[in-house]
Amino acid sequence: QVRLVESGGGLVQPGDSLRLSCAASGRSFSSLAMGWFRQAPGKEREFVAAITWRAANTYYTDSVKGRFTISRDNAKTTVYLQMNSLKPEDTAIYYCAADNLIATILAGSQCDYWGQGTQVTVSS
Repeated sequence: QVRLVESGGGLVQPGDSLRLSCAASGRSFSSLAMGWFRQAPGKEREFVAAITWRAANTYYTDSVKGRFTISRDNAKTTVYLQMNSLKPEDTAIYYCAADNLIATILAGSQCDYWGQGTQVTVSS
């Protein structure tokens, strides 16, 4: 089993930055692909970013490319999502996910492990 706990959400203004963290505990973190998803009010959960277990490859949805950066620290068993130039449309609950396969994360909703989510609100 893997337990994921997100933190770092909050209320910010457009153009501001936030860094989300996802701390993992349980089985070997370094062998897992990790991802971030988000769900805005009234919308389905969507893929945001993913990173392979050695951090050799990262993936982003088009709407966040150039603004968000996913990274991981296997020694700290933590994955991060640095979010810059935030927009109101980035407002959502952000979820951390883990799976053995990066393909599963990229495909969407069938990841093995999920966190509880952290709220990000971008508003003036």
